Formats: sequence, C-alpha cells, structure tokens
Amino acid sequence: MTQYLSADQILGADDLKYEDVPVPEWNGTVRVRELTGTERDKFEGQFVGKDGTSVRAEGIEGFRARLAVASLVDGDGKVLFRSAAETKRLGEKSAAALQRVCDVAIRLSGIRDEDVKELTGN
Repeated sequence: MTQYLSADQILGADDLKYEDVPVPEWNGTVRVRELTGTERDKFEGQFVGKDGTSVRAEGIEGFRARLAVASLVDGDGKVLFRSAAETKRLGEKSAAALQRVCDVAIRLSGIRDEDVKELTGN
C-alpha cells in the first residue's frame, strides 16, 4: 500500500539543492542554490510582458546577472545580492564566470533549454 506524504512532511522537507562552483575569474568558490518555486516565478516574471505571453523588449539583457543574483548564496543559504545596483554591477563581471554560475543554477532549478528560449525571445 502506498503511503502518501502529509502537508507537514512536504513543508518540512529540506529539498533545495546547492553546489559549490569554482570561479577562477573571481579567485574563489561560490555557492549556487536551486531556486525556490517563488524565486523562479519572480525571475521568469522579469522577462514576460504585461500580457503574460510576450517577451519584454529587453529580451536577454540581464539574464545571466539576474539568474546569478537569484541563485548565489552564502554558506548559510542566505542570498548574497539584493539591490538593482548590485545586479547591474554583477552583470559587468566576466561573462564566462557568470555563465558557469548560470549553468549550475539552470541545472539545479530544472530550467530547460525551451524555458530559456521562451524567456529570452530566442
């Protein structure tokens, strides 16, 4: 007989994965955490038009920095970056470093290639 999880069991589960990623361009290692459902919705919402279907005119601009900001955490799991100014500054860092971080965030968060294409209008 199958035993199903209770609401308390689901809500109490420690289910967010993370991975430490060496970033030689930044002379160290960062921790990338899977996005929560709410974080992913908020992240994706930054690229969707007001009608809910079209892609915003800016398309891919800021995609990597925004995803890195959403997924980079400290050793205790707390988000590292919070402000728009920090996001902009992070976007001015090495594209290779940001891509390495984003590749892990995408994999951990279950974001598919089709999702990225849809969000960026490509």
